[in-house]
This record gives sequence, structure tokens and C-alpha cells, in this order.
Amino acid sequence: MEKNIFKNKYLLTALAMYLVYFVHGMGGIILAQNKTALMAQWATDAAGIGMVISALGLGRFIVLFISGKLSDKYGRKPFILIGIVTYITFFVGILFSKNVTVAFIFGLLAGMANSFLDAGTYPALMECFEEAQGSASVMIKAFISGGSSLLPIIISFLIANNMYYGYSFFFCIAVLVLCGLVLLKVPFPAFKAVEAEGAKEVVEIKDVPKSNMWIEGIALIVIGFTATSTFQIIASWLPTYAQGAAGMQEASANMLISLYSTGSLLSVFVTSALVAKWIKQVRFVFVYPLISLIMLVILWMFPSVLVCKIAAVVIGFTAAGGVLQLALTSMAELFPVNKGTITGLVYSASSISSFIIPAVCGKLADINVGHIILLDIVITAVGVILALVVNFRYNRVMKKA
Repeated sequence: MEKNIFKNKYLLTALAMYLVYFVHGMGGIILAQNKTALMAQWATDAAGIGMVISALGLGRFIVLFISGKLSDKYGRKPFILIGIVTYITFFVGILFSKNVTVAFIFGLLAGMANSFLDAGTYPALMECFEEAQGSASVMIKAFISGGSSLLPIIISFLIANNMYYGYSFFFCIAVLVLCGLVLLKVPFPAFKAVEAEGAKEVVEIKDVPKSNMWIEGIALIVIGFTATSTFQIIASWLPTYAQGAAGMQEASANMLISLYSTGSLLSVFVTSALVAKWIKQVRFVFVYPLISLIMLVILWMFPSVLVCKIAAVVIGFTAAGGVLQLALTSMAELFPVNKGTITGLVYSASSISSFIIPAVCGKLADINVGHIILLDIVITAVGVILALVVNFRYNRVMKKA
């Protein structure tokens, strides 16, 4: 990350924050991975599970804007600690929930925890590693992928040995408690409240591209929705589809998410290298969803154990490896003024996907699990068309800039 990384006085601080996101990688899929046990506990069906999963997106959306603004005003550490406490409450609450309504409330807390953590951790890491801010942010995605790779292995072990599903929750709670205690003690970079950020941007930016908010702007915002939907559907529902369409056993089907996360982790490093040296990021906003679309069509038409495994890796690489982030940076390049507002718009679209799509998929799963993949195909196709428009407009706008 930087030459003297091991001499950086914030190294332990950063490691604790990364481990929190390791757990977040588990938290994002833990409900879907424990679907069978939770349906029995809450006396519900797949639609009920989908509804609770959707609460995570809604909770994130509720505090998305306010958490970032308050973090800029009051500092990073308080929001990271609030996020940890809120996440612990979610894990404990799910274990003791007896119905979907109560579980939904705790799901909201998980989504809020996500926003609190994002508001504190991303800027804190960039402040810890000022000379390698990009690498610091990329490592968050790596730890998320690591957590979502490990969880299916843990759950498969629990299922194979007829052990209590809650042990996977206890593991997450233990790591978060440890990280919270560490972060209470370790130093954070000196904090200064952010003021007049927008005014500063106007002064610094001289050659503003003549982009059209109603064409490429709207397209990129909607891509925030489609990109999130593409990988979220696979992360939450591929195991269910593999059981229903390809005849896989639950433990084996859950392991598909480890393959998916491995593809995602590999993509983080490969894409970062390619963007840094050879290929414009906006090209990936089109190429990656196109590859995902082709793979989804194959998965829908020819479901088998082998195809499910290949799809997990390919879609993990092309959809979960950073299309959303690449869309955001492309948006910032085309609209360099008011980056905070732009970030909010793209991530708002992402959050809307996070609370609408799980609920819809839950309903579809009760009808025909194949309909879930078909929905993913349609949404991804829309994303591909919009990305083509964005690339066409990018070529024209940036040529004139």
C-alpha cells in the first residue's frame, strides 16, 4: 500500500477496520446462506426471507445521506463504533427473532450499520494512507470478498455436522467485539471538519466536460441499480437456484458463493491493474455486464452443477468485482463538480435495488426459482444497453473537453 506500511502508526487501526468489513462480507449473505434454518425459525417461506433481506437495503438507504454528512462534521471513529454496535445488535437480534416482522426490524439495523461503517471507514482509511488512497479503498472490497468466501465454508461444516446455525452468527459477533475494543484504544488520524467542499471544487476544476445529466447522467444512476441487482441476485439466490434447477444439495450449493467471492476478489486486483495502466474504467461498465449477461443466459438455459460453478466464478468476477464503483468513478469523470451529490445519487439507486430486488426474488422463488435468473437477465440487459449509451456519449463528450 505504501513503502513503509509496517511503520505506519495507523496500521493496527486499519487492520481492525478491514476485519470489520471481513465480517460485513459475511453479514451481507448470512441470511441467504442460513435460509432453511431461518424459514423454520420464523415459520415463513422464501418470500419471507426475501423480505427480511430487503430490509438491509432499506436500512442503508434511510441513513445513507445523513451518515456521510455527520461523519464529515463529527469525525470517523464515532461512526465506525456506532456501526459495529448496530451490526452486533443485528446478529444477536436475528438469533432471537421468532417471526419475519421482528427479523425485518433487525434487518433494518444491519443496513444502517452498513451506512455508518461506510461513512466512517472509507474516509478514515484514506486518511490513514494518504499516499495510497486508491489501494486502501480497494482492500476493503478484498476483505469483503474474503468474508463472503469463508462463510459458506463455515455453514457447510455446520450443516454437515448437524450443528446449530447460530454458531456462524456467534463468530461474526466475536470478531466485531474484538475489533470494537481495539478501535476504542488505537489512534485515528487527526480530524478536521469538512467545510465548503463544493466551493473548493468549483475553483479547482477548469475544464468541465459538457456532459448531459439527462442522458449519460441518468444512465449511470440507473446502472447503479442494475449493477447492484446483477450481483445481489446471484449472491443471495444462486444456491437456491442450484438446488432447484441443478439438483445440488444445500451444503454444496452454499459453497457456490465461495466460488463467486473468489471471482470477485480476483477481479478487484485484475481490474485495478487494467484501469491503472491500459483501459478506461468506462469500458468495463459495458464489457463486464455484457459478459455477465451471456453467462446468465447460459445458466438459465442449461442449468447443471458445472454450469452453476462456472457462473458463480464468472459473475463474481464481472458483476461483483467493482462495476458499481467503476460506474461511480465514470460519473465523477463526466460530472467532476459536486462529487458528493453524484455519489449519493448512484448509491441511492444501489440502495433502492438492495431493498426492492430481494423482496421480488422471494416472491418469484415461491412460484418458480428459474424466474429469478430470468429477472436477472432482463435487469442486466438493461444495464448493458445503458452502458453502451454511456460509452458512446463518453467518446463524444471527452473528445470535446
